[in-house]
Amino acid sequence: MRRSVAGLTTAMLQKLYGKQGDPENPETRYSPGVCTGVKTEIVSGLPDPLHISTSYVERQNLTMRMSMRRFTRLTNAFSKKVLNLSAAIALHFVYYNFCRVHQTLKTTPAVASGLADHVWSIDEIVKLLDSN
Repeated sequence: MRRSVAGLTTAMLQKLYGKQGDPENPETRYSPGVCTGVKTEIVSGLPDPLHISTSYVERQNLTMRMSMRRFTRLTNAFSKKVLNLSAAIALHFVYYNFCRVHQTLKTTPAVASGLADHVWSIDEIVKLLDSN
């Protein structure tokens, strides 16, 4: 496994798209472009080039969109204040990483990575919020 000095590696993947079909033809005007190539750029560390992918971010975005009403499509559920939105996102990620047992890991990501020694309960999150 390749690691940087701080232990974190970051890479950026950019997909390059070309034109598809005839722009004058209405059937192909709104069709998605053809992926003509991929450009990767290492931001920090020494990431494994075989594992640079947009799949991880897209899966995270889908999980967040499906779990939080604020991010579902075609709804009027939104945060009026940016502070409320950031608090909702923080609560989602604390629950997702510390409370929710993942099927593939058989535990939480925090326990699997060594950040926590047990699966947290909702009461522990509430107590953490009350202490601040």
